[in-house]
Amino acid sequence: MNNVRWLDEVKFNEQGLVPAIAQHHQTGRVLMVAWMNREALALTAEKNQAVYFSRSRNKLWHKGEESGHFQTVHEIRLDCDADVIVLQIEQHGGIACHTGRESCFYRKLTPQGWEIVDAQLKDPSQIYAAEKSSNPHTIAMNASNAQSEQVEVLSYLGQMMTERKGADPDSSYVAKLYHKGLNKILEKIGEESIETILAAKEFQLIANEDNKNDLIYEVADLWFHTIVMLGHFDLDPQLVLNELARRQGLSGLVEKANRSH
Repeated sequence: MNNVRWLDEVKFNEQGLVPAIAQHHQTGRVLMVAWMNREALALTAEKNQAVYFSRSRNKLWHKGEESGHFQTVHEIRLDCDADVIVLQIEQHGGIACHTGRESCFYRKLTPQGWEIVDAQLKDPSQIYAAEKSSNPHTIAMNASNAQSEQVEVLSYLGQMMTERKGADPDSSYVAKLYHKGLNKILEKIGEESIETILAAKEFQLIANEDNKNDLIYEVADLWFHTIVMLGHFDLDPQLVLNELARRQGLSGLVEKANRSH
């Protein structure tokens, strides 16, 4: 795009920046919001790949340069006040957020507060570990944040089980399970175990993205129902994490030998 007069129509703020919203070009989902200066916007239009301006690092930021999660730009739009950019993009790797999720907008406001509603697709430590020139402090911070959020999800689920045990059976799926009793919960665990096995076998036969997602979905269902079972006995799911953490100091063979005595 040789004619750059279109850039003059964009109203950059006092810092020379304009907010840019990245939106999935097919689903319309908002994936992230970042900033662009004049050069970043010009490069984005020229390369058809998202280039932003990092305020914390005070430099241009080619999205995906560290993570490999580049954004191909299909369309650039300017709002009626000419001070907000919208990018219609294809997100490579399916992950736009540094926490390893599809979207940065993964928290939803509920009566209990902000609830995490989107699954983490990949551990940030795995995303950024391959980048030789990446900042070790950034990697550690991302991994720490992700770990905290995972514990937060587990804590939330444990609290939810406690609340649903005494709730009206018609108020939620979990409350209905508790009302039907342990045998029904165990029946669901059995069903989810079988579905997980079938999904794993299918993924082994055809290792494509759909089958991978199916396997992750079924494992999530299995884990969820085991947490429901723990709630039946008033056991905090954190106890399972504690046990797994304890085993980190033992080899698999030693752990098995200890359990056999």
